[in-house]
Amino acid sequence: MSADEYPVWKTGADEYQAPPHVAGPGAVFVEHRLKSPKVAESAYIAPTAVLAGDVTVGPHSRVLFGAVITAEGGAVEIGADCVVMENAVIRGVPNQEMRIGDNVLVGPGAHLTGCVIEGDTRIATGAVVFNGARIETGAEVEFHAVVYVNTVVPAGTAVPMGWFAGGQPAELVPPDNWDRIRAIMGPLDYPGTVFGIGAGQALMPDIARRYARGLALHQRDNIIPDFGHEPSREG
Repeated sequence: MSADEYPVWKTGADEYQAPPHVAGPGAVFVEHRLKSPKVAESAYIAPTAVLAGDVTVGPHSRVLFGAVITAEGGAVEIGADCVVMENAVIRGVPNQEMRIGDNVLVGPGAHLTGCVIEGDTRIATGAVVFNGARIETGAEVEFHAVVYVNTVVPAGTAVPMGWFAGGQPAELVPPDNWDRIRAIMGPLDYPGTVFGIGAGQALMPDIARRYARGLALHQRDNIIPDFGHEPSREG
């Protein structure tokens, strides 16, 4: 099905009536770390989707079933006319911007953490974009591709299906070239970027303990009625 065939609002004989305010009927809105999601009244948040904490969803954007958008110590901003599809995860973290610009499609099962998606792009099914990465305007990340920490994917670039992208600008590497992938990964400092520790320090079990302590803040969360969320500004 092409984009032109989707049942968007049309004019003429096939005109659809504009829906009423549909932000969040049956969705889960969570006050986390004393901050609540803000959703434009023209947006749609599906039942079973979860928005937690300092999350903003812009005008005419759609968050579909099972998607989780959570501000775990860092804000999440989603622009206008975006679609976050089923079971995608978008996570805000401390010290790294998590922002999605306008006109972005995030595919089912994609995972974005502490990164910037500038706009006019597609993050395809199962893709992963790590902390500190930036996807410039018009770049794309194909099915199950990985954009590593602190990587910049330049405008107009497409990371191929299943490939690895790392560096500034990104070098694109096929998944069977593990030696080259490892060589690129080292200088980009995954341990320091994601966990805030030196490369020589053991990742576990200290990381697990720290995560558990931070996530304990969810014990103080409040569920907000789907009609009681705070609206964001319409464009």
